[in-house]
Amino acid sequence: MKKLSLLLTTVAVLLGTLIPLAFAAEKQKSVAVSKQDLSLKLEVENAIGKGLSWLALRQNPAGHWSQPEYPALSALVLTSFQGDPSGFYKRKYEPQIGKGYRYLLSNVRPDGGIYGKDLANYNTSISMMALLMSNNPEYEPVLKRARGFLIGLQDKRGDQFDGGIGYGGSYKNSDIVNTSFALEALHYTRYLKSDVAGEAEDLDWKAVVKFISRTQNLPGYNDQKWATGDAESRGGFVYFPGDSKAGDKLLPDGRVALRSYGSGSYAGLLSYIYAQMDKNDPRVKEVYNWLNANYTLEENPGMGQEGLYYYYHTMAKALSTYGVDSIKLKNGKTVSWRTDLAKRFLDLQKEDGSWVNPTGRWWERDPVLVTSYAVLTLEILYRGL
Repeated sequence: MKKLSLLLTTVAVLLGTLIPLAFAAEKQKSVAVSKQDLSLKLEVENAIGKGLSWLALRQNPAGHWSQPEYPALSALVLTSFQGDPSGFYKRKYEPQIGKGYRYLLSNVRPDGGIYGKDLANYNTSISMMALLMSNNPEYEPVLKRARGFLIGLQDKRGDQFDGGIGYGGSYKNSDIVNTSFALEALHYTRYLKSDVAGEAEDLDWKAVVKFISRTQNLPGYNDQKWATGDAESRGGFVYFPGDSKAGDKLLPDGRVALRSYGSGSYAGLLSYIYAQMDKNDPRVKEVYNWLNANYTLEENPGMGQEGLYYYYHTMAKALSTYGVDSIKLKNGKTVSWRTDLAKRFLDLQKEDGSWVNPTGRWWERDPVLVTSYAVLTLEILYRGL
């Protein structure tokens, strides 16, 4: 009964503003809703409905969306339906949702993972979130075994990748994005941790935090030589120790520093929170300061249009989790990031209800993936407007 109660609480949190317990007390929002906010909220709800309808019509007869080898793509769609604020589309497309979950369960492996061709961590972590959001206790045995599978993927090689988690499979390097996916799934399914001593192991959380710190540009906390305190990158994140998707920079002292970039830095902030770091820890403060200083909706900072919708989605999760309603720009102006981002998505939605990124990096030319990101982001925004 205790675990079921925590399951319901966890799902309620996920359907709300995605604030883990350690940060919940920080969040204080006014209950008053202005007429302008109400209007925008209704527009957002309509955009969500159009997106969900578009997704429902793109389901394969076998139950999956997009590529059957990657259940994470279908899991993102299913999670989108579970977050429908009106409940109308979730009821309307109940047969499609049920078929989608049956397909997802068909990807459960004997080792506990939920994956098809490869990318075992990515697919398992995202599939776990879809199963969790269904609020179905029958999925608990699957989730518990999937937890054990993710824990078993933690890097323990004793090098700079130690403590993190990568894609899984042949590509073994830990990275901040895949680590954040795994930590999210483990954080929100923590109610499934065994009550029997020694029955189930857990992550080495000390090693997790060390790995996260090793992907952050913050000398004094990062022991890697490339870490820089340069104003352009200080506090932000790279992809993994020794590699940044935003490239590098030659410093005046002759050292080569790795540039911080937007989506990786939001993944870093989320990872610290899922690792139960204190909000006042300098590492948490520094990444938030970098993100605040580099706030923009025009691009994924450091990456241009590459990974733009993942950037938006991770931004919404991270800022909601962190508990902030507004961003102070470099020019001193304060903006409501939720309002800005909601309007951005309304402008980018196509007439048929979908979204797509013309820049194809990280599969973002796939409208199923991008529409799922968009709907999930709007659902987060809706509950905070």
